[in-house]
Amino acid sequence: MRPAEFPTYEVRPSETDRERALEVLRDGASSGRLSHDTFLGRMELVLHATSRAELDAALAGLPLGRPLETFLLRTVGRVSGFRARLVRAWRTARLPGLNLPQAGARTLTIGRIPGSGLRLQDSSVSRRHAELRREGDGWVLYDLGSANGTHVNGHRIAGAVRVRAGDQVRFGNQEFRLANG
Repeated sequence: MRPAEFPTYEVRPSETDRERALEVLRDGASSGRLSHDTFLGRMELVLHATSRAELDAALAGLPLGRPLETFLLRTVGRVSGFRARLVRAWRTARLPGLNLPQAGARTLTIGRIPGSGLRLQDSSVSRRHAELRREGDGWVLYDLGSANGTHVNGHRIAGAVRVRAGDQVRFGNQEFRLANG
């Protein structure tokens, strides 16, 4: 009697796996083994990898690091904030998109109240949380005195700030990446 065969699935890389891979890439770039363009291309591969095999492919030809160099790179990374910016960029790429309104639209209201252009059913979002207004050739995001704040690219705004496609916005606990509609 043969044992039952079970399907096998590829394990997705964890954040720890990605961080280790990014450390190897930083080591390769700082030691001159990778050009800036190659580093950026491989970094994209690591950030979007769906399997450990894809991570391994992005690290092909690079040594896995030496203890002293790894320690120095980690220390410099922590001091410079590069690692935090890299992790934020990876998380932002995975956020749901929020399309900027089409040409002709002037204002998009954001909140929990019925009738909002973007109605978010989350208790961390105020009834009248924010407005996105067309001003001149761009868009300006206004916080309307919300309790949990409106954030753009990780910074809480007071009043208004100009936004564009690619910016990360957060209303209470709801995060989005702005995109052109």
